[in-house]
Amino acid sequence: MSRAAQAAMAASYKSQKEAFVSGLMGGKISEINYVTAVAPAAVVLWSALQSRQSFFKPYTPLSFAVDFLLNVGAILLATTVYANTPVLLILLLLAPVAIVYAFPRTGPSRKGKLPLKPATKQSKADQPSPLPKKSFLTTYRGAMLVITCIAILAVDFRIFPRRFAKVENWGTSLMDVGVGSFVFSAGIVAARPILKEQLKGKTTTLGKRLYQSIRHSLPLLTLGLIRLYTVKGLDYAEHVTEYGVHWNFFFTLGFLPPFLALFQSAFQLLPSYAGLAIALGAVYQAILEYTKLKVFILTAPRIDLFSQNREGIFSFFGYLAIFLIGQATGMYILPRTISSSIGSQARKRLLLTLGIWSTIWILTFNISTSYKFGFGWAVSRRLANLPYILWIAAFNTAQITLFCLVETIFFPAHHRSTDANNNAEEEVYKQATSRVLEAYNRNGLFVFLVANLLTGLVNMAVPTLHVSDIQAMGILLGYAVVVTGLALGLDVYDISIKL
Repeated sequence: MSRAAQAAMAASYKSQKEAFVSGLMGGKISEINYVTAVAPAAVVLWSALQSRQSFFKPYTPLSFAVDFLLNVGAILLATTVYANTPVLLILLLLAPVAIVYAFPRTGPSRKGKLPLKPATKQSKADQPSPLPKKSFLTTYRGAMLVITCIAILAVDFRIFPRRFAKVENWGTSLMDVGVGSFVFSAGIVAARPILKEQLKGKTTTLGKRLYQSIRHSLPLLTLGLIRLYTVKGLDYAEHVTEYGVHWNFFFTLGFLPPFLALFQSAFQLLPSYAGLAIALGAVYQAILEYTKLKVFILTAPRIDLFSQNREGIFSFFGYLAIFLIGQATGMYILPRTISSSIGSQARKRLLLTLGIWSTIWILTFNISTSYKFGFGWAVSRRLANLPYILWIAAFNTAQITLFCLVETIFFPAHHRSTDANNNAEEEVYKQATSRVLEAYNRNGLFVFLVANLLTGLVNMAVPTLHVSDIQAMGILLGYAVVVTGLALGLDVYDISIKL
């Protein structure tokens, strides 16, 4: 075959791949909720095995296999083989819980508390951290990263339903909620340094905040440039209306820190990150509705650098609002307590707070989208408009509430005492946390980067549109094993890679 013929075939296949992910309409939010509910269902079974049988302690090869199948394999099945019947998969995951409870308990007592130190004066190093690691938060972030890493490759195969892929203009999909959730969870983590400042009674100047934020941004912006170069240099299939001709998700992540440093100053005027987010989203939505900006983003010709990347530039404001809501959520879930209450009272108060905020975001989302009782706006990830912002907030707070409830039911000792030392708390944290999800959470951004690189390699090596469903599942399973193995290997060797 001549080089010209090969080039023509490559161009034709590239066009097929771009068409495969373009012009999509998405699916129902209810279906997305069912599919993503597989993760909490898997965690329920994991928690039953651990709390009743101490199945994952010690962590043997069999323990890893079951951990992987529950927290990675189940999500892979939910987005492929069981995509049309996620409720059946949820029932299959929950049914064995009754069997687990039918066997005698071999684990520690359910009503046991954290082991306490003798009543002696604790050194500063032994005092419980005011910002302890929380199992339910690790589980939430780990599960979010798992489904994100699976979806970015699975979307290139026909076994992954088109309604789960990113929507072109208006609508909702699994991958649309995934990208927003990634930003939301990053916002939660970003609340930690702010809380540390508050605990120390210190404030950082705007200049220092900007300097620190730029240092944090540079690696992400570098990754964005590397991705841009490789996509263009390798003539890789791309979906231009997702972010634009040159923009990509790493640029969005990279530009967030400097803008957040500026919004930290605005916090003095409106002392609520959620309030700032709503104000930003409302102003952005008003501009979309009452100016020609919406038409420009959706239909304008790409004649210069600005118009070529308009989706990435303007959707950034929506993602900034999502990040701020994530930060607001982190401000009340990261501290040891959210009031003067301790132990089980604090946990009940936290669950109540999460439930209230979930209800608020669900109601405001429905008001924004309802034609009968609200504004009748459609969700658009491409615009990252106000309905999209509210949907991401509602989805993630509800997910966190579910994971928190599961931990509260199965591992009550994790929150019943605040007098234990750090070593005792760490032991209980490990007891209640999946090793696989902990590994994904620990090096989340690096694992996501590697998953992107592997996705590119698979697409260059395999004609993903032309493989059978069985072959696709084999490739996806192998990919999931490699990504999980990398994450777990880094965790085993106590390696943290911060980007």
